[in-house]
Amino acid sequence: MVFLERFVSETLGLTKFPPYLSTFYFSFLGFLFVHQVVAPVLSSRWFPNAYKGKSKVAQNNWLIHVVSQVHVLIIVPGSLYVIFTEPAGRADDKIWGWDNRAGYVHAIASGYFLWDSLDAIFNFIDAGFVVHGLSCLAIYTMSFKPFVAYYGTRCLLWEASTFFLNNHWLMDKTGRTGTRLQLVNGFFLLLTFFSVRMVYGGYISIQFLIILKSVWREIPLFYTLLYGGGNFILQGLNWFWFYKMIQALRKRFRGGPAVKLPGEDEIPTHMPNGPPSPPTNDDATS
Repeated sequence: MVFLERFVSETLGLTKFPPYLSTFYFSFLGFLFVHQVVAPVLSSRWFPNAYKGKSKVAQNNWLIHVVSQVHVLIIVPGSLYVIFTEPAGRADDKIWGWDNRAGYVHAIASGYFLWDSLDAIFNFIDAGFVVHGLSCLAIYTMSFKPFVAYYGTRCLLWEASTFFLNNHWLMDKTGRTGTRLQLVNGFFLLLTFFSVRMVYGGYISIQFLIILKSVWREIPLFYTLLYGGGNFILQGLNWFWFYKMIQALRKRFRGGPAVKLPGEDEIPTHMPNGPPSPPTNDDATS
């Protein structure tokens, strides 16, 4: 353990990570346990028709949504707690500053993204999902340098819309497509996506790009390209996905042919700086 702590701190340069390694381990093992044990048992008992008898790919996709929902229910309240209780002056250093409580939240997120990356590799469907998981893992582990941890915690709030996206998917799979309950959930999906990802997320992204520009000479070019370019691209995608969501919901509730929401096919559900969590059709995995 001492060797690993030294490797993480000295070789990888993640100087703030050692005190949170146990949280990181338990997070990964916890999400793995939900994926492999808890979710299959409860899904078989509570949703026998929708879960049992499906292909292994479809069942794994179902389990991914369960793990994603568990992650949302932990990470969003945790991030809110850190943000609302952070010490005075926390915003004075948004690039290199650190908050010990944020470390626990980022360690949980890193454990989740490690699980997500391994699932994407072992249940390989699309290279994009593998890259997505590894990118999320890299971004949140890199916050332990520390680097832009202030913004990392706030970007985790974008997961709030994932809660309603997973609900929408579950209703489709359990015969509740087009119901009033799904319509209400769809309203909150659009509301949270717009308010958290586009309004609040847009504000955070602009603020982040401005402050990143002020220190770009002090950081490796790779950091500038990864964080700056990714931030810009993902904000553009948020607008595109929001437009597609409105289109899909309008067709669904006007009696048109069933149309999948963006995120049910092509949008990962848990990006640290962007869209919802694992894709949701029966032929894809996260």
